[in-house]
Amino acid sequence: MNSLRRRLILLLVASIVGVVGLATAAVISVRGGGPPPELTMPWVAQQVEIVMRLRPGQIPDVFPVELSDHPAGGTVDRAETAMLNDILRRRGLDVSAVVSEKAEEPGQLASVRLPDNRWAIMEVPHITPPKREWLVLAGWISLIVAGATAVSVYFTAVLIRPLEMLEAAVSKIGSDGVLAAVPEVGSAEVKATAHALNQLSSRLKTAMESRMRLVAAAGHDLRTPMTRMRLRAEFLADDEEREKWLRDLEELDRIADSAIRLVREEVDQDAVEPVDLERTVRDIEAEMVSLGHAVSIGHLDKVSVRAGALGLRRALRNLIVNAATHGKGCGISLSAADNRATLTIADRGPGIPPELLGKAFEPFFRVDPGRRQSIPGAGLGLAIAKEIIERHGGTIALENRAGGGLSQRVAFDAVSGVAVRH
Repeated sequence: MNSLRRRLILLLVASIVGVVGLATAAVISVRGGGPPPELTMPWVAQQVEIVMRLRPGQIPDVFPVELSDHPAGGTVDRAETAMLNDILRRRGLDVSAVVSEKAEEPGQLASVRLPDNRWAIMEVPHITPPKREWLVLAGWISLIVAGATAVSVYFTAVLIRPLEMLEAAVSKIGSDGVLAAVPEVGSAEVKATAHALNQLSSRLKTAMESRMRLVAAAGHDLRTPMTRMRLRAEFLADDEEREKWLRDLEELDRIADSAIRLVREEVDQDAVEPVDLERTVRDIEAEMVSLGHAVSIGHLDKVSVRAGALGLRRALRNLIVNAATHGKGCGISLSAADNRATLTIADRGPGIPPELLGKAFEPFFRVDPGRRQSIPGAGLGLAIAKEIIERHGGTIALENRAGGGLSQRVAFDAVSGVAVRH
């Protein structure tokens, strides 16, 4: 967004300065040659007529006329000389005049021969640039740039306001994938954008709820035919065949139960509060050891995080169970640094191939489908854990350890100085 803002500001400033610069150049080019001779020659002729009517000694000192024994030097402008002589003749003055260019500076001089053979030399009106013209021009351009920048910044902010609204709305997407409500205020375009976003949010929410109901209903409805199949399997005469049927039904039951629990995690979200993470980890470790899992605790810092107590416990339990069963035991450590709490669960298993690490959090993911029969589970533990952790602002990452095994790293923003939930 900032890049787009800068590009728009630069474009508007360059456009305004360019247009004003071209207009300034056009004005300078028009004014650079001074007023046209049709305006200046009648004025010079009037000056000549006044000089002719006055005696030489009566010409005031303030009158811009210089008397000389010869005409002014410089290149003669034949067209303007002819024009001045024509005007003098029409005024009834039988004199000879010459218009010539100044030798060392811009401008012209008109020389008129008087009856006593002297020459009256006078300035032809000429508009010259002001002194320090470059300094004046620099100030003029600076004012244009400053004004153009202020205008561009304002109108750029107006133009990209709908885009900023989109960016803000997307950044506030919740863990359920639904957009937060956007106030429908402002200009017509902004209101239309906000209304479209709110409609999109409503449709997303409806679609998510429909999906949740569908998954929950499917998981629930599977239980009835599975119960009937289990009853029929009990009456199979072949013991080996009966065991195969019962194992498959148990796996189906776990999948249905995990699907229902995944839906409940997204729908039934417990309240967020400060949770003593160190105490929670110790409680889960004691529970896992009592169930026969090889779980050990390393260094644990005393730190609290903001999360749902029940949901966080369920997520960490899933991660630890996953490491203990698939990784042949695990070690847990907890560190707090720079206002960040990091929980590391390291196991001693085979790890996950690097190309499959990105898929580990997908529902029903298994590294080796052939292990489905040997290790119980529906493949939803990591998906549920990731859903809970990210819902509460945390992150989870997996990486293979250099010495073998998998490392699960969970990070939360730490809180301090408040009462915590144990």
